[in-house]
Amino acid sequence: MNKSWFTIEKINEKTFAISEYGHWEKVHSYLFIGSDKSALIDTGLGIANIKNEIDKLTNQEVIVITTHNHWDHIGGHSLFKEVAVHKNDLEWMEKGLPISVEQIRNTLISKPFTQELPREFNIEKYIPFTGIPQQILKDLDEIDLGNRGLKILHTPGHSPGHICVYEEATGYLATGDLLYKGMLYVFYPSTNPALFAESIEKLCRLPKISKLLPGHYDLNIPVHYLFEARDAFNKLREANQLRQGTGVHEFKCISIRL
Repeated sequence: MNKSWFTIEKINEKTFAISEYGHWEKVHSYLFIGSDKSALIDTGLGIANIKNEIDKLTNQEVIVITTHNHWDHIGGHSLFKEVAVHKNDLEWMEKGLPISVEQIRNTLISKPFTQELPREFNIEKYIPFTGIPQQILKDLDEIDLGNRGLKILHTPGHSPGHICVYEEATGYLATGDLLYKGMLYVFYPSTNPALFAESIEKLCRLPKISKLLPGHYDLNIPVHYLFEARDAFNKLREANQLRQGTGVHEFKCISIRL
């Protein structure tokens, strides 16, 4: 019997990380359980059926909140009835990303897997999700799960419609691809260095942050990473290097590729 592709880690009694450590991107999705319904932030790579794991954790109605419409965060979207995305990533969700399926497949398998793949996975049949979402998000929208509220923060820079998800009551902040431990990629045509820096600054103004929930790599990163990222972008701006084409910039906790 295959070991589960997903690793489930409890953040608190009603919050879980669902991680894909067998792939080089080490993608994380997050389940927030309220008294009425649950929210799943992103659905991962689509290598295995993430809904099977969610069904073990809750029998509630689940709304999928998309941090951004890149293929590695929407892999399981088709398994759920309710999907939400920011309006600025809507076109990508409905029509697909502006890169070929072959490019995406090649990226998916570009590095060795460190865990046995599910038997049902077939790279030749791998097709990124496209579809019409049931909810269009905008900045400062509130998602009510019943005795639990999530706030949508529009944080463009990694993608035009990138969002972070904030729970003020706990101080949990799901950062998607805006912040994680490792190199931040801000050199793609669809990324925007100035907006990226503004979004980091926006997060630093939140009233309380107790825990960062990143989209990739190390699950446990200290909150001070966010403020060090802000300082890094400020240094790049002061040096007139906050623009694409200036290369890789190394800082204490993060790297930024422009």
